Amino acid sequence: MKITNVEVKKVKVPLIEPFRISLGVITHAISAVVKIETDEGLVGYGEGAPGVLITGENLDGTIAEINMLADKLKNTDPTDMEAVYWVMDRASAHAPCGKTAIDIACHDLLGKKAGLPVYKLLGGYEGTIDTDMTVGLNDAEVMASKAAKHVAAGFDTIKTKVGTGLESDIARVKAIREAVGPDVKIRLDANQGWTAKEAVNIIERLNEYDIELVEQPVPYYDIAGLEYVTKNTKVLIMADESCFTAKDALRLAERRAVDLVNIKLMKCGGIREAQKINAVCEAAGIQCMLGCMGEETNIGVTAAASLGAATRNITRADLDATFSLSELPFKGGMIVENAKHIILPEEPGFGFRGFEEA
Repeated sequence: MKITNVEVKKVKVPLIEPFRISLGVITHAISAVVKIETDEGLVGYGEGAPGVLITGENLDGTIAEINMLADKLKNTDPTDMEAVYWVMDRASAHAPCGKTAIDIACHDLLGKKAGLPVYKLLGGYEGTIDTDMTVGLNDAEVMASKAAKHVAAGFDTIKTKVGTGLESDIARVKAIREAVGPDVKIRLDANQGWTAKEAVNIIERLNEYDIELVEQPVPYYDIAGLEYVTKNTKVLIMADESCFTAKDALRLAERRAVDLVNIKLMKCGGIREAQKINAVCEAAGIQCMLGCMGEETNIGVTAAASLGAATRNITRADLDATFSLSELPFKGGMIVENAKHIILPEEPGFGFRGFEEA
């Protein structure tokens, strides 16, 4: 099987409401959807959803990268995954979102060629995964009300954004805990909002409300700060922006700088690199979470959920991006039941079908 054509389509879907984190505000899911055609008539779909607040990429750059990579990959067998990766890595040093789009599409083709759902090709541990639901930054009362609504809908884990200061963060977490009761897990994500010493102080105060974990408390480059926070608090500490690649995971593992790592396909360049990150972490006794960007549609989230469900060391999921979209522009992929329960398709590939107008 050979790649004969690669098409890219811009997708821009408004969120139901703006989503605020400590780094900025997201108003739309913006992505480059890739369609890879082959000489055997099989078609694979993928998505690159650049999150400028996290990866520093934008949509035009991602599309330009995909078009450049497409020229180099023409006549390559998309199921020869290692060959595909080396072509992409030689052609582009960083810029993970374009690589992710092609990576997802190639895995879709691999599943179709093999006649298996991708989650089985990736390990087949399970065909389902449960996700948390994230509450963006807002007034404490507003965040508490939203958290309570999510719990009433069926979620048992709330991830809430923090990182704006001691008093405001305490007010938010206190209000959420009171609103959701004692049995709901609460995860915090500071998105690099604190210094290391601030983080230790704030986390100790916030843990009065029974916190499961804190994600990326300090700036991404401050690995010593992450290590300091991890060693000086009882709460589990998770890396997100500090871990893009398997090399980053290795540095974190060597220093025991974190307890957990959040893997995101758009951040690392696709499923292949995500598998490497998870392997490094598993060898070091570090569990992983599978996350997503706020800019993703059901294409990227289905691919991430497939890896998360397939792999035993990935014990948590933050795959709620599609719940914030005003519409789903793409047919097929994952099915959601009981609010939090993501079910992967049993048909070959990711079960993608195409755009609504297709």
